[in-house]
Amino acid sequence: MKTFLLFRDCGEDKRNEGDGEVIFLMPTNYQLPITNHPEVMPIQTLDISPVGRVEGDLDVRVEIDNGYVTNAWTHAELFRGFEIILRGKDPQAGLIVTPRICGICGGSHLSSASWALDTAWGTEIPRNAILARNLGQIVETIQSIPRYFYGLFALDLTNKNYRRSHFYDEACRRFAAFTGTSYEIGLTISGKPVEIYALLGGQWPHSSYMVPGGVMCAPTLTDITRAWAIMEYFRTNWLEPVWLGCSLERYEEIQSYEEFQKWLNADVKHRESDLGLYWRMGLDIGLDRYGAGVGKYVTWGYIPHEDKYNKPTIDGRNAAVIMKSGVYDSFTDTHTLMNQSFARENLTHSWYDEGTEDWHPSDRTTSPTISNNKDFGGAYSWASAVLHQDLGRLEAGPLARQLVAGGKHGESWQHYDPFILDVFKKMGGANVHVRQLARVHEIVKLYRQAERCLREFKLNDPWYIKPKEKDGKGWGATEAARGALCHWVEIEDSKIKNYQVIAPGTWNIGPRDGAGQRGPIEQALIGTPIEDANDPVEVGHVARSFDSCLVCTVHAHDAKTGEELARFRTA
Repeated sequence: MKTFLLFRDCGEDKRNEGDGEVIFLMPTNYQLPITNHPEVMPIQTLDISPVGRVEGDLDVRVEIDNGYVTNAWTHAELFRGFEIILRGKDPQAGLIVTPRICGICGGSHLSSASWALDTAWGTEIPRNAILARNLGQIVETIQSIPRYFYGLFALDLTNKNYRRSHFYDEACRRFAAFTGTSYEIGLTISGKPVEIYALLGGQWPHSSYMVPGGVMCAPTLTDITRAWAIMEYFRTNWLEPVWLGCSLERYEEIQSYEEFQKWLNADVKHRESDLGLYWRMGLDIGLDRYGAGVGKYVTWGYIPHEDKYNKPTIDGRNAAVIMKSGVYDSFTDTHTLMNQSFARENLTHSWYDEGTEDWHPSDRTTSPTISNNKDFGGAYSWASAVLHQDLGRLEAGPLARQLVAGGKHGESWQHYDPFILDVFKKMGGANVHVRQLARVHEIVKLYRQAERCLREFKLNDPWYIKPKEKDGKGWGATEAARGALCHWVEIEDSKIKNYQVIAPGTWNIGPRDGAGQRGPIEQALIGTPIEDANDPVEVGHVARSFDSCLVCTVHAHDAKTGEELARFRTA
């Protein structure tokens, strides 16, 4: 009889699966596993370089003891220097340069850059322009969800390590790269929503149709009609029949974990949908057993209301967004608003010559070091450690947004959705599986927000009000597909004096901070079971559950001898 990992203080035993295997759910604040595994394995080190499948370079080093990750380091290998590029440029250069930071979330960067200049110049924004900005970003995020699920995450469900799962054959039939039935339709359908972005901005990606004061072009009635048709095609050809197995209206009735379970079992179409298959298989292979993270979560909020943010200010933003901002602390079960003044960056373990104190991002100088040699006791990443001045390290992303959506804080009219927060609590906190559910859950509410934008357009009303340029400081924020994104700009003598960006990946992939606290991905990797060091699919699950938009490979080393044991590429 085998006895696997037992975590202390985890609450009741949630599983008792055959062959003597006993596994408890992990708490969000666990540190190292307590195990009585009869086979003592050597301590190993895995260097994962890179861990994503899209762009950039993220390396991950993990130490393994008795088959479980006991330590981890994330180190961004590529210096891009957008902040340095923008120094001395025309203030509107950020509208052109920053969308190139990401080929998938360019609209989110454009939105943040526009709002940053709006707040610096004190512009007025017509309601049509707010709706057009919102719609562009919404459809960009909608396209990212099926593209991410099928193109990045679900591929791992076909890994040979899961061939003992009852759902393995079906997962291979649907999710296998290029040949899977759902893989093909999922990646194909993901391109439809951004056709709407192209209607608004002339192209996708990297359109610059959002500008201070509004948008550059006004859609016609034909454009709006085509947009409606695109959304309907997306819904009737994939979202309802393939992903949900039910109508949007039926899915929207779900408000709790119990209601989700009832929905799953109410109809064979629900169970056999791609969402239903993923959820059942994820539980079967144990994705709910690891990947906890730091236990605190942040969102800037997004989708400014078209009638409440027409004269944008930094201080007035929290009260003007439909999806509210906030920090959720799972240890105290409390929600608070998130203010940009709380943001800090620590560079103790980063390759910058800017000291070791906690900086407000707008006060940084972005001074890279000459040498970027890895020193896991010193500096080992181009990313900074982003934190809250009072609450420390925070996780950004869809899980954070949905946990905050379950809070009663903020304005009475702002969006409220208790579903994911209830799942989070019922399952004992964060894990890979809950993080994935939060991401895909968003697609229905974003679809509804896109419909709302299309309904609210008044085509004969203004789309742009010319701003008056001036020196000053501005801040723009939103939620990209991967989490909290914001831009700070300082304008002096009609030029950019300083430009700073905190992207979602920076929150999540950042290294240890000055107090030695791990970043969210580093912490989430602790306790991850590794079945095969030559094929550490579990590490990929954790890293990709954050959708870090960075790419990866795995090098396995014996921690005692330093000998390389294996090399594994996850991209």
